[in-house]
Amino acid sequence: MALRDAEPRDIPAILALYNLAVRETTAAWTSQEETLDERITWFENRRNSGRPVIVAVDKDDQVIGFASYGPFRPREGYRNTVEHTVYVDPGFQGQGIGVKLLECLIDAARDQDVHVIVGVVDGDNTASIALHKKLGFEISGRLPEAGTKFGRWLDLVFLSKVITPDMASPPK
Repeated sequence: MALRDAEPRDIPAILALYNLAVRETTAAWTSQEETLDERITWFENRRNSGRPVIVAVDKDDQVIGFASYGPFRPREGYRNTVEHTVYVDPGFQGQGIGVKLLECLIDAARDQDVHVIVGVVDGDNTASIALHKKLGFEISGRLPEAGTKFGRWLDLVFLSKVITPDMASPPK
């Protein structure tokens, strides 16, 4: 397994991983799969804003996971906080790929003067919560029954990590 910056040729594989999660998991709280055009727009927006899109690839350079981050909230007061996403092909989960992808995002965020990185996870996703805790994230809040999918209520868990603790607050 290797990590690299995603390229336009990776977008169909990224889309397939995302849509698999939409169909089969509670990682994405929607039942609407994305189109290729929507994922291209997502990729271009991340790239144009300087935000990373990282892929994990197997020995044949096939995408087996991806990670990225974007704005946490649209207001300027949140400009030093990002929300990340990590998806790993189910056939490759449990092999440390998610850890490597998230570590790579944390490094990129630190290089971009991000102060806080946030993960937003289904409260029943104990594997994702454990992954975050392993990397020093803390549970910052839980919203009970904040969403629904597959005919049941879902709790939303916020996990956060201050990655630049000595960063001065912006003047404005």
